[in-house]
Formats: sequence, structure tokens, C-alpha cells
Amino acid sequence: MKVRAAALRAFHTSAGPLAAQSGSSNRWRHRQATDPFVAQAHAQGYRARSAFKLLDIQSRFRLLKPGQLVIECGCAPGAWSQVAAPLINAGGHYASDRPNGQLIGCDLLPVSPLPGVTFLAGADFTHDTVQTQIRDMMSSPAADVVLSDMAPNASGHGFHDHEALIQLAYAALKFGLAHGRVGSHFLCKIWSGAREEAFIANLQRFYRVVHTVKPKSSRSDSAEKFLLALDCLGIKRKAPA
Repeated sequence: MKVRAAALRAFHTSAGPLAAQSGSSNRWRHRQATDPFVAQAHAQGYRARSAFKLLDIQSRFRLLKPGQLVIECGCAPGAWSQVAAPLINAGGHYASDRPNGQLIGCDLLPVSPLPGVTFLAGADFTHDTVQTQIRDMMSSPAADVVLSDMAPNASGHGFHDHEALIQLAYAALKFGLAHGRVGSHFLCKIWSGAREEAFIANLQRFYRVVHTVKPKSSRSDSAEKFLLALDCLGIKRKAPA
């Protein structure tokens, strides 16, 4: 599997800035103003409506637990981190009677601090130097969960956008396979397209079970979906191609 560098240079999460850039700004503002999950995010203090996507997945699969080491790729503006940090008790900041977890997040964009969370802002996860930096920060040799909400800056061309996002998903998967423990989990965003089935097949080679998840807060007219791969079997065969 070769990751084309040009397709990977710019990425961030699926929150407002990406949506605004990928379509009419007026339509986007209207949709944001009328979106109940946007209002709910504001009311509950989440940085973006994407928080509810992870909350939905967590409620169904209990992915995150106290004491885990979690790597988050594409973490800005930090809404997933807001959900994950208390669930894993990041840095021991959220519960004195539970194991301390560690959360390391990475994004090209700035991210406001959160208690117990280490953010690498202005950092391209697809660069080897950034991944080395993440590995050096890990409190144990292997991660329990790798999360990826990375997405490319959308061009409006469905085929190219799908291809770019798949490449980002593969970059996160490679890291998860190389630096996740046996039994670890992997969650990533993809957009529907031609390479979706091949990517799922690669996940099935290395994880006991793979779920395709469409959270309630993921807009029905969006090609967005999430792939949740549970219980890594270890690298017993060659890396995904």
C-alpha cells in the first residue's frame, strides 16, 4: 500500500470548516443554523456536532474504557477528544478511583487544550517524523485504540475526494497495526466509493470483527460512514496492500 504524499498534505475533521469549504457557504450556514445536533453541541459544551458521532458509537460498542492508551488522528477542533478523555480517564484528571488513560491527538489545525490530553497541532499525521513523535510520547509500547476522523479538504469531485480519504484511512490503519496491541481497536471515517470494499477486506484480515456504522448525527445525505474494527489479531500476514 503506497500512500501518495500529494493527497495527504492537508486534512482536518468533518466539523464546520470542511463543510463550509466543500459547498455553498450560504447553504452550509443555513444547515448549521437548523441542525439540532449543532444546537445540542452548543448546549452541552461540545466543540462540534461530531462529538455525537463518537458518543453514538460508544453507546453501541463500548469502545473506550478507563486506562486505555488512545491515539486520535485528525483531532481538531477537539470534540472527539472531549468525549474520549473522560471515558479513558486521560491523565487521571476525571476520576480518582479509575485507571489513568492517555490520549494523544494530532492535527494540522490548532486545538484548544483539554485536561489530561496531549495535542500535536500543526502536525501532519502522515509524516514519519510526526508518527515517531507520537510513538515517543506513548506511555506504553502499544496503543489500545486508534481513532481517525481525518478527511481531506474536499474538492467537490467525488472520486478524488473518496480516494484521498481512503489514503488517510490507510495511513491510520498502518499506524494501528504497527503500534496497536493484539486485541486493540480501530475506528475511522470513510466516504462511500470504489475502494470501500477493498479497505473493509483489509480490515477483516487483521481484526476479528468489522462493523460499518452510520451514526444518527451523520447526515442522511452524506456519503460519510465509519468503520469500526475490533480485536486486532496481530500482524500475522503481510501489511495491507
